Amino acid sequence: MRKAAWSAALGFLALSGTASGIARAADGGLAPVPAAQATGYDRILETDLRADLTFIASDALQGRMSLQPGDDAAVQWIAAEFAKAGLQPAAKDANGAPSWYQAVPLVEYRPNPAANALTLRIGMAEQSWKAPDVLGGYRDDVDLSGPLVFAGYGVTAPGVGYDDYKSLDVRGKIVLVFEHEPQENDPASRFGGTGNTRHATNRVKALNAQARGALAVLVMAEPNRKHPSNLERYNRIGGSARRVPPLPGQALLDDELRIPVLTVSDAVGTALLAKAGMTPQALQAAIDGPLAPQSRPLGETTVALHLENTARRRGMSANVVGLLPGSDPALAPETVIISAHHDHDGSTLDTGGNEIWHGADDNGSGTVGVVALARAFMANPVKPKRSILFAVFAAEERGLLGSYAMAMHPLRPLGTTRAMINFDMIGRNEAPSDQTTGLIELPSATTNRLNLIGASYSPDFDRTVRAANRSVGLDLDDRFDHENALNVFFRSDQFPFVLKDVPAMWFNTGFHPDYHHTTDTADRINYPKMTKIVKLAYLSAWRFASEAAPPAFVSDPAGH
Repeated sequence: MRKAAWSAALGFLALSGTASGIARAADGGLAPVPAAQATGYDRILETDLRADLTFIASDALQGRMSLQPGDDAAVQWIAAEFAKAGLQPAAKDANGAPSWYQAVPLVEYRPNPAANALTLRIGMAEQSWKAPDVLGGYRDDVDLSGPLVFAGYGVTAPGVGYDDYKSLDVRGKIVLVFEHEPQENDPASRFGGTGNTRHATNRVKALNAQARGALAVLVMAEPNRKHPSNLERYNRIGGSARRVPPLPGQALLDDELRIPVLTVSDAVGTALLAKAGMTPQALQAAIDGPLAPQSRPLGETTVALHLENTARRRGMSANVVGLLPGSDPALAPETVIISAHHDHDGSTLDTGGNEIWHGADDNGSGTVGVVALARAFMANPVKPKRSILFAVFAAEERGLLGSYAMAMHPLRPLGTTRAMINFDMIGRNEAPSDQTTGLIELPSATTNRLNLIGASYSPDFDRTVRAANRSVGLDLDDRFDHENALNVFFRSDQFPFVLKDVPAMWFNTGFHPDYHHTTDTADRINYPKMTKIVKLAYLSAWRFASEAAPPAFVSDPAGH
């Protein structure tokens, strides 16, 4: 709850925001920072952000690849900075002692595309495919086969009144699904309008199939899509996405997802649906038009999968975690999370090359932003009422692995986690890139712009951030909540917590040509804007951690 001395002023200022998204005071200036928060606010310095990021994105850390020495060094640096700031260790080690590290056990594996294969049998006819028609991998070597069933989009959404698995038995079978979700181009769709909802990601689809006894999931792009498939979009990035050999896969050792998930080409998808009684295009249209599932067994159709790896090893990374206990005994058990991820895409130095993917924006910027906020909150004489958990996650680039690990094994109860601010790429100006050109409109001015991703799941959260912005003056943009081509909503570490009904938002400054390229370096960062973003997060987190009524979570956002 805000102090009485400034709560009335903020209530007045709430009426004076501009249509552009920059909220300003009635006289056109910025609202004053509350006096009780000013010391910490002033502790957030551009010079510190520049110095810290210059180190984190330096050659010495070799691109911070998960399970490599450079990332281990980043982990140690973050823990040291948390300790110097005065936070408390938020985890426990194997002996029960306080620790800065939440262990994240991983399995690293290299799929063998020359051997991995999908074989389709319809009656007596048989045909097989390998890469690039069948892509993906699995941490274990497996051979499995079973009847094939079509499960539409693979979605079960009780709040929307839609279930692709109604009356469909998939136990002991292999499931074929479309990417994304129904009616994604309809602004009035019950699936969040034109934006992605949490039902659209392949992991959620696979967990849904697994819970019903499926052996594996095959994913094909929507046949009537108006955008590139996930694979086509990924290949547009270039840079580390096209490395030879490709980066290894990684998975959580104790992941709740325990079945393979593979992507198949349009041609393979069409062949798999030969016994559906309708073309793939007609199936999608029959679902999307009336929002009516078209799931069905595929008679006489079986699939066999052979998956093997050329190498496999176990390793240990860590989420770095520090706690600021709340000042109010009644509210201190509740939590606000401030997060980022510390890993990136490494280098070729260990294989005789000279390339380093520095990851300054992605996500050195977020890492040093979280550290700056730890210093700011600890420097402020007055502390928030709720506790704040500072978390810098492991292995985001390998599939949000550290954040999924914490969501599965939370350090503090998620039921009383009131808000989460996630930093991922908060340092650049959005600019045209191969990944985004033709897929989303680029604003004409991005030097002062911040994207807020995930607002549809908590309008209260969005209003709080916009109120705090009256003291900062950034251009706030929600475009990525209304697009479905780039899959932005589920591409960072706030998403595993959205799956647990935690109000969570991703702060992001957008894509640029250096994204996942060796040229994502510290000298290209817009440090004045980055400083403003960290200050906005500071003021927002203060509100989340002290207001009487925390933001509510909306389970199934409606379209518009």
